[in-house]
Parts: sequence; structure tokens; C-alpha cells
Amino acid sequence: MKVIDHFKKATSTLFSIEILPPLKGKGIQSIFDGIDPLMDFKPSFIDVTYHREEFVYRRREGGYLEKVSIRKRPGTVGICAALVNRYKLDAVPHIICGGFSREETENALIDLHFLGIDNVLLLRGDSIKTEPEFTPHPDGHSYAIDLVRQVVNMNNGKYIDEELQDVAPTDFCIGVAGYPEKHFEAPNRNIDLKYLRHKIDAGADYIVTQMFFDNQMFFDFVQQCRDMGIPVPIVPGLKPIATKRQATLLPSIFHIDIPEDLFNAIDRCETDAQVKEVGIEWAIEQSKGLIEFGAPCLHYYTMGKSEATRRIASAVF
Repeated sequence: MKVIDHFKKATSTLFSIEILPPLKGKGIQSIFDGIDPLMDFKPSFIDVTYHREEFVYRRREGGYLEKVSIRKRPGTVGICAALVNRYKLDAVPHIICGGFSREETENALIDLHFLGIDNVLLLRGDSIKTEPEFTPHPDGHSYAIDLVRQVVNMNNGKYIDEELQDVAPTDFCIGVAGYPEKHFEAPNRNIDLKYLRHKIDAGADYIVTQMFFDNQMFFDFVQQCRDMGIPVPIVPGLKPIATKRQATLLPSIFHIDIPEDLFNAIDRCETDAQVKEVGIEWAIEQSKGLIEFGAPCLHYYTMGKSEATRRIASAVF
């Protein structure tokens, strides 16, 4: 079922999660172990992230350094197929711009279509750690809206090779990202919302937000989207803080704010175990407030760990 259809049929706020593929060489059982404890809450769909290549330098014979491309977390498409087969639910693979040509993207979408997976979340993706800014593949896409247009074209039976005959159109439901606290590269809030509006106008069906810790940020974001003429469902993304380090690391990586009350509560903790309890309680209150607000779904970034999400879900669903 398409994500958008889950929203249309729902009579209350839905529950969904996002997982990471395991590191290369690890088995898929670690994925199942992280999902099994959450199945009691009947997730409507599970997102599976996609991670672009990284470059490392390896010393070769003679002392020369060779630049090597590696992908540490492959397997997104295979994991999605495994989730559909094991749990009989909908999987949502992430498709990113970085590191992929338009043809490679098209081929990945064809694989997903053949597997019966009809949902995708389209993202530009991050820059490589060694690059100062995002650099697209020479024959790839620079922005998420370009991905949206490619998927919409395929949904309309238009492939890269325009000479193909009797093509079968795909039928993907398209999700895109939204940023309650503004994408860090956008010069201001209004420009950021205009870019988001362009993605919706191009054919995206729903929005999933970056994590946030202040519900008022989400409430304001939804109202600003509506004022901008964005009518699609907007799903809040949530992540409980689990360690003291995350209180400073998350703002640095994701360009988000930690509310003063939350930071002070974390700062008073003497151990990460105490921080974890603070994070869970904060996320529970966030979740209750978002349900009361009427959020169509609560989307939890589990990072492959289920205990905290299970406790939160037990308190609110």
C-alpha cells in the first residue's frame, strides 16, 4: 500500500520507524532484532536509509596511496524486499542524488518496481566527508526536486531512453524531506519553504521532517507550509537523546536546537543511563503533544535500536 493511502485510511495517528542498513559484512538478523520488539505497535511502514560512498586512502606496494571508493552500509533494496517478505508491511527505501547517475537511479527504481515496492523517499543526500560541499555525479542530479521529476516521469511512462516502446509506467508514492528549523544551506525560512513547495508541485505526495525537540517548531512549520500553499501530509520525525554527547553532537550534525529545559535536564545527569531516561520522557511528551495536534503519523529514527522507541510507543499508542 502507498504511504499516502495509509494516511487516508487512518482513524488515528500512525506509527512508523526508520532503520539503517547494517555495516558491510554484517547479517540481516541485526535488522530483524531491532524491528521485532516494535511489531506490537503495527508500524504502517518502515523507512530504510541509503548511504553514499566514502573515499579512503589505502597504502599500496611501493608506498603509494590509492584513493578507494567504499560503501559502508549497502543493501537498502535487499533489506526492503526482506522486510516486505518477513513482516508483510510497506518498506520505504531512501533514494539519494549523491554518487548516482540518472541511469543508475532509473535502474534502482526499476528493481524496486519489480519487487512490488511502491514507496520512495527522495533526498539530495549529504556531501562526502572529504568534500566542502555537495558535488553531484557528472550525469546525476543536484537536487531532490530532480529526483522527484525523474520518478514522476517514470510514473508517467517516460524513461531516459525516449525511444523505448510499450513501456510500463511505475506507480511510486513519493516522500520528501522538510526542515522545521530550516535546511542549513537555505538562506532563510521563506526560501526554504519555496524549495519545499517546488518539490510538492513537482509531484511529491508527503513530507517527513528532520528530527526536532521543540514541538512548537513543528507546529509553526506546518502552519507556514499551509500558508505557502503546501497541502500534503506532514509527518514529524522524532529521536530520543540517549547520551550526553548527543546533546552537543546532534545540533552540530543536523543543525537543530536543543531546548534549554531539555539541555539542563541532560546536564544534570551523571550517567548516560540517566540521560537515556530523560530522552525517553521528553520524547513521550513530544509524542503526546503531536498526537493531540493531529499529526498523521509519528516517525521514529531508531538507528537500529528498539528499546527506547518501544518504551515511547508503549506510553503513547
